[in-house]
Amino acid sequence: MPTAILALGGNALARADEPATITNQFRHARESVAPIVELAKQGWRIVIVHGNGPQVGDELLCNEVARKFAEPLPLGVLVAETAGWIGYMLQQSLQNALAAARVQRDVVTLITQTLVDRYDPALSQPTKPIGHSLSEQEAARLREQGRAVGRDGAGQWRRMATSPLPLGVVEFPVIQRLLDAGALVVAAGGGGPPVYQDPILGLEGVDAVVDKDRVSSILATQLGAEVLMILTNVEAVYEGWGTPKARPVRHMTVEQAEQMIAAGALDAGGMKPKMEAAAAFVHRGGKRAIIARLSDGPAALRGETGTTITRTV
Repeated sequence: MPTAILALGGNALARADEPATITNQFRHARESVAPIVELAKQGWRIVIVHGNGPQVGDELLCNEVARKFAEPLPLGVLVAETAGWIGYMLQQSLQNALAAARVQRDVVTLITQTLVDRYDPALSQPTKPIGHSLSEQEAARLREQGRAVGRDGAGQWRRMATSPLPLGVVEFPVIQRLLDAGALVVAAGGGGPPVYQDPILGLEGVDAVVDKDRVSSILATQLGAEVLMILTNVEAVYEGWGTPKARPVRHMTVEQAEQMIAAGALDAGGMKPKMEAAAAFVHRGGKRAIIARLSDGPAALRGETGTTITRTV
């Protein structure tokens, strides 16, 4: 059966309009797996990659508040930590939903490491929003403490972290073996803790976060997946976004996608990295990439909604 990589945003679990309690996040995790169960019924080999922007920002804040009582953890370790507990929520929710649907598929959460270039210039430029939105006063206080803050794609103040480009997922052969065994795999959570290859020490961690959509694209290529699905909170990619003439684009070639990116028509903090990840996957030989609303996953796979990117029309 074909392989699909599904990329879910961390904001799908910790929404901006409500407290980010574990109860709320578990509720959203249970809601999010319904389309995945439908694909599992059809026999798809599935890897789920999730974001962790709100969650890792919260963990970083907890570390700083408690630093007088416990040794703070590096950001890379916090990425691994959130990958574990978000994976646990998705795994348990999927197990329950599969059992209710009488689908016999194992679900596995695998903590994976993402290879990056230790000399990536992005490691000196904090540009990746994490945590929740901040007030003007909170942003000013963090700046006084030497923390990086900036505006996100929605114009909200957020904490910022460095975000190097991913080169590959270290454990992709393990993911492949799990897929071959019929398991649904939750991997590269939060983009995976970034690491570089030291010539003497081997793998060494980096204090940064990696964009989960870019990692999903790289992993899809490594696994030879037929489909990369980036599932978000909007229906599709829109032409003329933010204008009265805005309309969803149902299909585009990779060349058209790259032209839209180059034209600066996409939100740098929102749709742009998703489009870049989708176009890169197809450009490297992937059959198709889809950007769609989470609940529309199966329909988008059938071409009924969302935006599909292919090499040719």
